[in-house]
Amino acid sequence: MLHNRLSPTIESLAELTATHQPPCLSLYQPTHRHSPDNQQDLIRFRNLLKTMESSLRQKYPEPETRHFLEPFEALELDREFWNQSLDGLVVLSGAGVFKVFRLRRPVAELAVVANSFHVKPLRRFLQYVGRYQILGLSLTKIRLFEGDLGTLEEIEPLPGVPRTITDALGAELTEPHQTVASYGGVKGGIGPMHHGQGGKKDETDKDTQRFFRAVDRAVLEHHSRPSGLPLLLAALPEHHHIFRSISHNSFLMEGGLNLNPFVLKTSELRERAWVLLEPQYQSWLTSLLDEYREAQSRGFGSGDLGEVLKGAAAGRVAKLMIASDREIAGRIVGDTGKYELADMDETSTDDLLDDLGELVDKMGGQVMVMPAEQIPGKTGLAATFRY
Repeated sequence: MLHNRLSPTIESLAELTATHQPPCLSLYQPTHRHSPDNQQDLIRFRNLLKTMESSLRQKYPEPETRHFLEPFEALELDREFWNQSLDGLVVLSGAGVFKVFRLRRPVAELAVVANSFHVKPLRRFLQYVGRYQILGLSLTKIRLFEGDLGTLEEIEPLPGVPRTITDALGAELTEPHQTVASYGGVKGGIGPMHHGQGGKKDETDKDTQRFFRAVDRAVLEHHSRPSGLPLLLAALPEHHHIFRSISHNSFLMEGGLNLNPFVLKTSELRERAWVLLEPQYQSWLTSLLDEYREAQSRGFGSGDLGEVLKGAAAGRVAKLMIASDREIAGRIVGDTGKYELADMDETSTDDLLDDLGELVDKMGGQVMVMPAEQIPGKTGLAATFRY
């Protein structure tokens, strides 16, 4: 079975878009973080489950239908799971696959039984600009966070990542660090307590380096590479120096937070991080918009849906900006870039902007989902062409 994560990654999307034995069950629903709003979440989940059950019964006998629904029904009974909701829920199940994602953005309600998984909302989530991760680092605690323009959430659990120096080194830990591990550092989280001098301090420093190497390898393998997100380090100044001297993580940003991240609330950590990240984001956004306007002035940029669709079908779109809060009901017809519009109602599941983003991605272009007010024009999209 494929493992569950809090958030989807580029890696998990690739796994889901591979060929799978049908049926592939896809469930999407908006959820709520707090009571009393979250009391309706389980009711909506059950209603979507009934929709999937009805679809399955049209093609499969009772025993198989029940078998396909078992993972969903087990999730339905998990009280702890329903008390930890964010803003959106995605559950995908098939032969050898059971994926559960909790998203920091609402998704449209949907229950689909098909020959492949419905992944467009996940693709849009992954393409949302301004996403990043924060590594909270000390000798006694490790935490990893993921955020974007307005949110920050801790990633739990952290598979493969040692949480403390004891977890990483175990019996190989030297005596001074055994004391640190036992007492957890000095009051207020200022730093670890070291005992002894000279050779023992050298051994302690080596332990710290070995621990940080283990953390660096694990974060790179399990989080940075799969997500492709920039990584911001939050740690005391002395730990910054040691970690950066041994790190091989190309996603690690040059700037960082020189502080103890474990004495801050998550909201405070996000505010501190965004002070560093916002100027970089604004600089990137300005360059992107300047590039688009320059391309548009030379006939290599457009916000017209028909023109961009034709360019996408021909593989001409290099970069595409899509509004995160805009939908256009319809579907792409064939591979010529022509399209048909439809009425946007509760049963409509096709969104031309999503289809367009999927096509550009497939043809090797870069897709960026972003707030509508940051995109030039009023159509909810803007593209630059290769030729």
